[in-house]
Amino acid sequence: MRSFTIPTHYRSDLIGRLKAFRKAQDPKKKDLTPTVLDLGAVRFVFARHFGFCYGVENAIEISYQAIEQNPGKRIFLLSQMIHNPEVNADLESHGLRFIQDTHGQMLMDWGELTPEDIVIIPAFGTTLETEARLKALGIDPLKHNTTCPFVEKVWNRSAQLGAKDYSVIIHGKAAHEETRATFSHTAQGAPAVILKDMAEAQELGRIILGELPLERFTELFAQRCTSGFDPSKDLQRIGVVNQTTMLATETQAIADHLKQVMLQKYGEADLKAHFADTRDTLCYATNDNQDATNELLKADADLALVVGGYNSSNTSHLVELLEQKFPTYFINGEKEILSAEEIEHFNYPLHKLERTSNWLPAKRPLTIILTSGASCPDTLLDRVMLKVLGFVEGVKDPVDVVEEMTL
Repeated sequence: MRSFTIPTHYRSDLIGRLKAFRKAQDPKKKDLTPTVLDLGAVRFVFARHFGFCYGVENAIEISYQAIEQNPGKRIFLLSQMIHNPEVNADLESHGLRFIQDTHGQMLMDWGELTPEDIVIIPAFGTTLETEARLKALGIDPLKHNTTCPFVEKVWNRSAQLGAKDYSVIIHGKAAHEETRATFSHTAQGAPAVILKDMAEAQELGRIILGELPLERFTELFAQRCTSGFDPSKDLQRIGVVNQTTMLATETQAIADHLKQVMLQKYGEADLKAHFADTRDTLCYATNDNQDATNELLKADADLALVVGGYNSSNTSHLVELLEQKFPTYFINGEKEILSAEEIEHFNYPLHKLERTSNWLPAKRPLTIILTSGASCPDTLLDRVMLKVLGFVEGVKDPVDVVEEMTL
């Protein structure tokens, strides 16, 4: 896999070195065992995989190249390039402006743009409608397009399904930029519907089997399906794709459930005519990070810190996994660690910030899981680790320990 040129301040001198060492030892990524950094009074446990993925590094490289190659030009980001406030703030500091927020609401008027302006498409991609609007303004939407190749893979798979007269079931969050883009690209060639979880998949299955009236489809999905979607005929041939940052296990469980529904309705002999196997749309980075996080659940730890943007879907799913076993704190970075007694963190299900007291146990040695989502720079984990170490007496110098581990 190619390497990317990204600003050095996103690279980590400590944790990044451990990651590189593990990668050199295990280039085929067969060993998911966590990395333990033993600093005496505190032990940090790192997932085998975390942090920037291929698509994110590609997006960052393209964005900073646009800045370097176009001095004096106005540069706009269609929306947040990735879901990390540190990266987006850094881009804004270079003079970039956002056109929309993450929900597609306008932050400026389209009329402010001119053909001379540069518009960067984020890693999540964008809708065909937005591409058409940019073209109408004389702006090439593909010139600085950072859409993740694995998102485009989902679009291509959806197009293949549509060409074979399958309807496309999209597992995703309807308001998420990537899902909106996938829905738009899919809708040009196939009937499509977005479902958010297994509960909705089960309801959809009951509609397909005739256990629920067709009216129930309208109640649930009227705002999340293509215009003219007819459940009486458009649910006879289906395939499942996903927002690439969803829980891979949940997407597969949904696909497996709907496959069983079609098997029950049409029988084994006709199954392939009614259900398309689409497991190849699952993102490798999402899978790797989630698999590595599942390995963390085998660890004996006192708490977990998950670092990333609060609107990051893939990061939120890591939190979901870890909080099954550990007290887990979802933070943007070291600034949310207010003291050894208090931490500010994000409650993802309730979508609100909370403060927790006495979050850092007094026991020694203390074992802390530290990981991040695919849009988080490794340098943020360095800063979080060092902030925590500042509260604990008698710890070893992490620079010396990392040096010794990676010799």
